[in-house]
Amino acid sequence: MCQQYGPNPKTETGMADLKEARVPDIGGHDDVPIIEVLVKVGDTVAVDQGLVTLESDKATMEVPSPFAGVVRELKVKLGDNLSEGALVAIIEVAAGVAAEAPAPASVLPPPPAAQPIAAVATTSASETGAKVEPVVVAPPAPVPAPAAAPMGAGLPPVRFEADAVLPDKVPYASPAVRLFARELGVDLMQVTGSERGGRIGKLDVQNFVKSALAGGVSAAPAAVSAGGGGGLNLIPWPKVDFAKFGAIESKPLSRIQKISGANLARNWAMIPHVTQFDDADITDLEDLRVALNNENAKAIAAGKAGKVTMLAFMIKASVAALKKYPNFNASLDGDNLVLKQYYNIGFAADTPNGLVVPVLRDADKKGVMQIAAEMGELAAAARDGKLKPEQMQGGCFTISSLGGIGGTAFTPIINAPEVAILGVSKSETKPVWDGKAFQPRLIVPLSLSYDHRVIDGAAAARFTAYLAQLLADMRRAML
Repeated sequence: MCQQYGPNPKTETGMADLKEARVPDIGGHDDVPIIEVLVKVGDTVAVDQGLVTLESDKATMEVPSPFAGVVRELKVKLGDNLSEGALVAIIEVAAGVAAEAPAPASVLPPPPAAQPIAAVATTSASETGAKVEPVVVAPPAPVPAPAAAPMGAGLPPVRFEADAVLPDKVPYASPAVRLFARELGVDLMQVTGSERGGRIGKLDVQNFVKSALAGGVSAAPAAVSAGGGGGLNLIPWPKVDFAKFGAIESKPLSRIQKISGANLARNWAMIPHVTQFDDADITDLEDLRVALNNENAKAIAAGKAGKVTMLAFMIKASVAALKKYPNFNASLDGDNLVLKQYYNIGFAADTPNGLVVPVLRDADKKGVMQIAAEMGELAAAARDGKLKPEQMQGGCFTISSLGGIGGTAFTPIINAPEVAILGVSKSETKPVWDGKAFQPRLIVPLSLSYDHRVIDGAAAARFTAYLAQLLADMRRAML
């Protein structure tokens, strides 16, 4: 764990040591950013109390204090990148009061499952005078991981279970809790955290053991067999040796593709999708968009303003439609429908590494110009791979726009736990009858996929019709 490097200077009184708290083994990760500083100079800390929180692409973890004492100097700040051995703080430890914390194993690897689960005594022997013997409960039989199979061995193209997508994911717990769990033989992957941010505490581990002793904990679900149907009890995926038919090349999926693929497959399988198609006349809106960009050409060129896109108007119109039809701004939670009072709109962004969905927050409180500017910033961060997790969370409704590429219509997959998603295809000038003659009008196709458990067809038709009216005349959004 954290170690002391170099000599320990004494204070003037000779009664206390200044010791260095450094980053412990974090599983070989380098340059992990600090997302939270948990203490300040002058704070009194206990052994294993968190000093800072780090967040890698796989886990969030705390750097614990190896000593009990007073923080005399912080060597890091929010946003710094740390690696193993980096100096975090100088802690004044009163002589003879606190020793260095025992060094647990690596922060990241999950605890071994080979040890038995020992009962946690709620009453100590000193309180009762009786000898307390730990009760040993045999853990569930481990499920062997499926071995790597050659190409064409009949593996489903997408597996739904999380372990197939994130085999190296780790539970959110401090090193002290990890050590405590290892001593008891508890697999933290099966423990639900009750502390802030879902963190697992010692009490959570104790409650898990009590539940295990009472027979209330079931074994982890078995992994899907290599020839199975992706956990849906389907017939096996076809086994084909593709090399028999010609030259092939095997290319691994990116991490984003693996994660998004599993999410999309789950959403498509578990949500009853229906798609409503409609057209919107955006002739006047396109004229307004061009005029706004012309008026702000100098500011846009200088980087002081964002270029207004049709998607910015789509977001503003969608917010107005969500306010009129609140069931579209909702999520299913068991037998309850959670109606949201905020309007965070996600938009699908195509990046070199795959599809991501940045979320524009509080779209109802922003004008089209501000929406366009923030969309540009989020899209740039997505392309550079610098989107933060919080920038992809909390969405209410998603828009997937393929208008810049082409297409006349498509069926977008709902981004759970949302209940609807809007697909936008390429606009096209078409002849439209005005009662006397055909007029050239710019028409954009809309494709609204919705969760049929929450929304029926009539409501979806009304939503898309109202959205089309707003896009034809944005003044309606002010009504």
